[in-house]
Amino acid sequence: MGAVEDWQNSYHGRLRAAMGDATLMLVAARGVIRNEKGEFLLIQRADNKIWAFPAGAMEIGESLADCAIRETFEETGLKAGKATLFAFLTAPRYTFTNMFGDTYQHISGSYLLEEITGELNPDPEEAIDAGWFTLETVPDKTSLVVGWSMSHLAEFEATGKLYLD
Repeated sequence: MGAVEDWQNSYHGRLRAAMGDATLMLVAARGVIRNEKGEFLLIQRADNKIWAFPAGAMEIGESLADCAIRETFEETGLKAGKATLFAFLTAPRYTFTNMFGDTYQHISGSYLLEEITGELNPDPEEAIDAGWFTLETVPDKTSLVVGWSMSHLAEFEATGKLYLD
């Protein structure tokens, strides 16, 4: 099965088919991995060519932390042994329409992933490239979520408080 068929058979794919063009809630997680130089890992998404953190929708039967770990592994080949929630976003301003014309209000957790094992090997159906960046070196076509997430992480590390919005 390819990525399109996998998505169509997923919880969100089946929900989208049942609900048509209604705005849906999307429960999702993103994983942030930093290297020893303080750079963070981004993938260039295969579907829209935008650079972003590995992320995706939570599936039935998994936790949000497990979702961040799974999605990151699926998209990069890197497996985290530890996931620390640093931001939880639920506000209506996180409502977006994707390239397929589907609108979702995102309910998402941002996780700092540590204790990394594996080899960086992006899945070409998910990511056409991957690389290590700083905020000063991100590519032009980078998701706004990258800047937000790095700001949320900096606030969490400075205060120890979960960023909630």
